[in-house]
Order: sequence, then C-alpha cells, then structure tokens
Amino acid sequence: MRVLSIAALAGAATLLLTATATSSAASPGGAQNLGDPDYGVCRGTDPRCYHDWGNFDPAKGYRLLVYSRTAGPRHAHLGTPLGPGLNPPLNDDNVAVKAVIKLGQENGFAVDYTEDVAQLSSAGRLLPYNAVMFLSTTRDTLDDAAQTALRQYIRAGGGFAGVHNAFGTEYSWPWYEGLLGNANFYDHSANQPGTVVTVNRRDASTQGLPQRWAFTDEWYNLIPYPTRVRVLAEVDEATLARGVRGNLGHPGHGPHHPVSWCQYYDGGKAWLTTLGHDVKAWTDEPLEGDQYFVQHLAGGIKSVLGMTPFCR
Repeated sequence: MRVLSIAALAGAATLLLTATATSSAASPGGAQNLGDPDYGVCRGTDPRCYHDWGNFDPAKGYRLLVYSRTAGPRHAHLGTPLGPGLNPPLNDDNVAVKAVIKLGQENGFAVDYTEDVAQLSSAGRLLPYNAVMFLSTTRDTLDDAAQTALRQYIRAGGGFAGVHNAFGTEYSWPWYEGLLGNANFYDHSANQPGTVVTVNRRDASTQGLPQRWAFTDEWYNLIPYPTRVRVLAEVDEATLARGVRGNLGHPGHGPHHPVSWCQYYDGGKAWLTTLGHDVKAWTDEPLEGDQYFVQHLAGGIKSVLGMTPFCR
C-alpha cells in the first residue's frame, strides 16, 4: 500500500485547490461558463497532479487502445459499427480507425481498437495500454464497470486522448466532464472552412504547425468551457463565413474559441481536440489543412502515450 505523509497530503490538497489555470480566456458573458469545479481531484497544468507509479515501462513499447462505440448518432468517419471483441475486421468505411492505425505504424506505437464495452471492463484490461483514445464516441457508451475501470486506469497514471465527439459522451458523469477539461459539447456551427490559430507552439502536438492554418470542421461550442487547461489551438471565428452560432443557438466564444488543449487530471494525462469531423480529414482525399490536422493528432497521441514531453 502506498502511504502518503501528512506533508504530501497537504501538498496534494493545495494542488487540488490551486492547479494553475492557463485557459486563454473565459467564455464571453459569463453565463456560458458553468463555473470552475475541481471535481474532487487534482487537475490542471501542474505535472505534480500526475501519478508516476511506474505502470508504463517504455522498454515494453507504446500501445494505444482506440474506443469508438456509439450509443446515438454516429459520425460518418467511423463508418459501420464494428463487431465484438478486440480488433474485429474493418470495413472500407471505418476510415478514422484505419487512419489511427496508420499513424501508429508511421510513428512507432501499436494500436488496438474496439467498440466492445467488455474490453474496458477492468483496469487490468486497460493497464497494458499507455493511453486510451475515445474517438467520436456518442452518449452513454460505458457501463458501470467500464466507468470504474477508466477512472482507476487514469488514477494509475494512464493517458487519455479525446477526439471530436468524445465531447458528446457520458453527459451524466461529472468525472468524465472533468477529464475533458471541464468541458462538454453543446452544439456546433455549420460544417465549413475556417482558420485554426496555433496559440501554443511548444507542445509536441503543435511544434512545426503554422501559426494559422485552414481546416474544415463543424466547430464545437462548449458548455461548460474548459478551465485550468493549456489551450493549444483555437478557431478564428471571424473566418467562419456561415457564422459560429450553433444549431441550438450558442453564440460562440468570441476571440478565444478553443479547439485543442491538454491537462493533468486525477493522476493521469489528457490530450483533447474537438477537430476531426470531416471524413476527408481521415483519408487521402484532399482537404485543405488536413496534413496539419494529422500532424497535430499524431503529436498529441505521442505525448499522451509518453513518447514525447506532455502538455508543454
């Protein structure tokens, strides 16, 4: 059993209350931001919120588990639902999963994938992986056992990558909202071209990216709005020809509209992006800026796996 001293406990309590807030700005008007809860865990950009208990040995290589189960609307980039078990046969339209597998082959990490919640039923099933990716999961995709396992895994120092509709998942679970950076999907603008602004170019996921780059997405509006995170990229709302107002009326976030960020959370690491809606972003079909999206995604995965420095 790991026993903490009184001093260590006091330090952890201090971190819990004061983890540095580095989000670029608060949401305009205040009402869109539902406060800054601590979720009862240490969270923020201070690496002392991370539990390095030696569970992930680089000598064993790096492994990512991609989870893409949907319990509601399903994004076209996921394609047809996958069969049970681990690594079931893929169809031609499962383009996002195939793209992540290719990223692994090109960047030196192994990828397993599943839409079977039983594969997430215990922390023991997850600990062989350096990180777990939720790839456009939808609504309540976890049962009670999988929720417990994910929380134990993160507390053991595990990594989490949330991509696109990972923000439209597990709405009724506050801990998961905290894992996303105190953020949740509310609505989105029309799928349209816009300009991504790289606001932090030190992180592994943003090194080498242009300061501004074109991309097409359905730009997510968020309630609540991320806090205590390191914002990595934003969308310039002024470049959205069809406007940022969401289909449910959200007016957007003004001059600081985040699309990617990172944080330490409850002992683990989380790298997050709302980008990735368009099918073309996951295929060889031309889409302006898709090479930068792929570069951004690969860097984020490598950082949360532990292959490169995290959340700089």
